Amino acid sequence: MATARTSTPARTGSLLAGWPIVGWSTLVVAALCVLVLVAAGGGEAGCRATVRLTARTSFALFIAAFVASSVRRLWPNALTRWLLANRRYIGVSFAASHAIHLLGIIALAHLVPDFTIGPPALIGGGLAYVFLAAMTATSFDRTAAWLGSRRWHLLHKSGMYWCWFIFFISYVPRALTASNPADSALYAPFVATLLGALVVRAAARSPA
Repeated sequence: MATARTSTPARTGSLLAGWPIVGWSTLVVAALCVLVLVAAGGGEAGCRATVRLTARTSFALFIAAFVASSVRRLWPNALTRWLLANRRYIGVSFAASHAIHLLGIIALAHLVPDFTIGPPALIGGGLAYVFLAAMTATSFDRTAAWLGSRRWHLLHKSGMYWCWFIFFISYVPRALTASNPADSALYAPFVATLLGALVVRAAARSPA
């Protein structure tokens, strides 16, 4: 997520720039969830399907925000300029998608009496949501100015790397220990994307 001080101002009045991105992306994710619920017949199967879906939409939005400034530096073009200019709104869209993901988990917990989340996942995931809430709250010019530049950067950098870590420890075990090779192959691209995002950020920081 980024403030106006760290990105090129997005054009107003466009459906593909600025705050409309948040509204449209949230609407799309919600609509996809409804379609998945209907297709799965609701109930536990539908909730599990929506949780998987929103995990993937959140992942895509997170990666876009995570590498925005790095890809702009490495590959300056119209697309990366748009990505950096709208990083703040993509980051807030990630938070919105992950909020829907949380609602799916809560619904699943109500539907399945023996549904449990282990303490490590509960603590780690809970901290990720705390970071997301704080980063979203400080994604507005007034709150960012109130927090101050140094603390703002510390919060957002720490939060983004913590979210990266949570995605990583969520996908790596599935990629390495899945009993079905097809399931392992399904999660391997997510792990590769996460590692690739780190490489991109490191490359962007390296002196030319």
